[in-house]
Amino acid sequence: MKVKRSASFYIYQVFNTIVLALMALSCILPILHVLAMSLSSSNAAMAGRVGFVPVEFSLKAYEYLISKKDFFHSVSISLGRVVVGTAFNMALIAVTAYPLSRSANQFRARTAYMAYFAVTMFIGGGLIPTYMVIKNLHLLNSFWVLILPSAMSIWNVIIMMNFIKGLPRAIEEAAFVDGANHWQTLIKVILPMSKPSLASLLLFSMIGHWNAWFDGMFYMNNPNNYPMATYLATQVINNNQTMTNMTPEQLALLSSLSEKTVRSAQMFIAIIPILVVYPFLQKFFVKGITVGSVKE
Repeated sequence: MKVKRSASFYIYQVFNTIVLALMALSCILPILHVLAMSLSSSNAAMAGRVGFVPVEFSLKAYEYLISKKDFFHSVSISLGRVVVGTAFNMALIAVTAYPLSRSANQFRARTAYMAYFAVTMFIGGGLIPTYMVIKNLHLLNSFWVLILPSAMSIWNVIIMMNFIKGLPRAIEEAAFVDGANHWQTLIKVILPMSKPSLASLLLFSMIGHWNAWFDGMFYMNNPNNYPMATYLATQVINNNQTMTNMTPEQLALLSSLSEKTVRSAQMFIAIIPILVVYPFLQKFFVKGITVGSVKE
């Protein structure tokens, strides 16, 4: 049966399409501009002639970054951080959110734990005390200093906790009737049913680890241990840059570059992994955030 649409419905559709298209362009155009800037010549970039299409196409900015061995080393550190850090994040979120999703009758200490975690959401220990704690734990200049201090986000725990609360209790009770314990219920029942929330939190964790640069700058005494975000943040081309360790080929390449093209190449390289991963998690993203942010 054909449904007759009113004029207001079509007006809404047009208005909605225009608004969403503008929002999409506001996200896509800056990325296109950065890509075009990184692929343009130094003269075109300095003259401000680059829009969304490369002018005087050039790969020199990428050649300069790739020619440095420490660039690949920093990428390997970031990849390791994303893999190990995300695994820690997801494991701790799951084992924390599950008991907190129980009622006070099922888990008597729930209120005390929630109060404890809530305090950490609004009150931090401070930069200097945190540094002193990490120093006394002998974590400075180690790979684990990038993992352990940010091993669990209570914000993500709350999203996961609320998602678990919205799951059917009958399935969980059936698992207990069949003789499953809490660990078996979590791993074999709760987590498979929580894929939308897990995918969203997985994306948050990966982005957080990949883009984090301050902890590497603050806790790493050796620049050779910098993750990629910290490494790129320190690679600013100016007159004060140290050139003693550069080869003649790198010096010649550097002289033909501008700060704008190199910065653009750095920023585009930094967002490539997110652009690759996001399409695979996007179908879970909206559902996971919507359900996990609303209490039952």
